[in-house]
Amino acid sequence: MGFYKKYSEFLSEYFDGKVQKIVVNGGFGCPNRDGSVGTGGCTYCNNEGFSPSYCHPATLSIRSQLEKGIEFFGYKYPAMNYLAYFQTFTNTYAPVDVLRERYDEALAVEKVMGLVISTRPDCLGDDVLELLHEYAEKTFVMLELGVESMRNETLRRINRGHTVEQSEAAVRRAASCGIHVGVHTILGLPGEVYEDFIHQADILSQWPIETVKLHQLQIVKSTRMAHDFEQHPDDFVRFTPESYADVAVDFIEHLRKDIAIERFTSQMPPEMLATEGWGIKNHEFLHILERKWKMHQDRKQNIQ
Repeated sequence: MGFYKKYSEFLSEYFDGKVQKIVVNGGFGCPNRDGSVGTGGCTYCNNEGFSPSYCHPATLSIRSQLEKGIEFFGYKYPAMNYLAYFQTFTNTYAPVDVLRERYDEALAVEKVMGLVISTRPDCLGDDVLELLHEYAEKTFVMLELGVESMRNETLRRINRGHTVEQSEAAVRRAASCGIHVGVHTILGLPGEVYEDFIHQADILSQWPIETVKLHQLQIVKSTRMAHDFEQHPDDFVRFTPESYADVAVDFIEHLRKDIAIERFTSQMPPEMLATEGWGIKNHEFLHILERKWKMHQDRKQNIQ
C-alpha cells in the first residue's frame, strides 16, 4: 500500500482480477426535488456533468446501458468483471418492489458481479435496508452515501435536506446490516475553511465506512450556488491544484488508514463551469499529490 489505501486495493479484497464500475441511470428521482424533502435540489447539483452518454433510461434499459459499458471496457480488458453503479440522483428512492426489479435487471447481465448504489442518508428506510441485506447475503453490495459536509450550517446553506446526525445514523444502520458503506464529501463548500475540511476526516474515521470519495467544489453555471458565489465570493475557498493537494495530504493524515480513498478530484466539462477550471487530468493531479506527500514527509523528518 502507498501513502493511502486505493480503491483498487479495497476491491481486491473481494474480487479476483480487475473489476470496473459501470454507471447506470436507473430512472430514479430525488426527494430534494419533488417536495418530499425539499424543492430545487442541492444548490450545486447538476447530474449531467457526471453521467456518461449511454445513461439515458428514456431510450436505453438498464441492461442496455450495462451492455454498452461492458462493450466499451471489454474491448481493452476482455477478462474484466463489473459492478452496476446506480449513480444518478437517489437510487433507493422508490418502492421496494421497483428497487428489486431494477437491481435484478442489473444483476442478470453477464459479468455483473454486484451493485454499488448511490443514495441519500435520509432514503434508507427499514424496508430498503432489509432488501439490500438480502442482496448482500448473495452478492457484493455497496452503498455510497452523499454526506457532503460535517457542518449542519453548511448542509442548510446548500439545501441538502438532511443533517450530519442523519448521515451518521444511516452509515451505522447500513453497516450493521452487512452492507459495504462508502461516503461522498465535497471540500470547499461555502463558509467552510481548512479546519472544517480536516475535521471531516477525523469524524469519518469514527464511522464504520470502508471507502470515501472526495472532490473539490466545482461551481456550475445556472445553479443556485453560482448565484451564491456571485453574491458572496469571499465565502468560498478557491483551490488551485497545488493548494488542494496540500489539503488532501492533511486529509489523508487524519483519515483512518484502512479506509480506501476512491478519488480526490472530479472534472466537470469546462463549458459547464461558472469559474475557471484546472485544465488538468486526474492522473496529473495524483502526480502533484504524490510530490506534496513526499515534501510533507521530508518536513516531518527535518523537524524530528
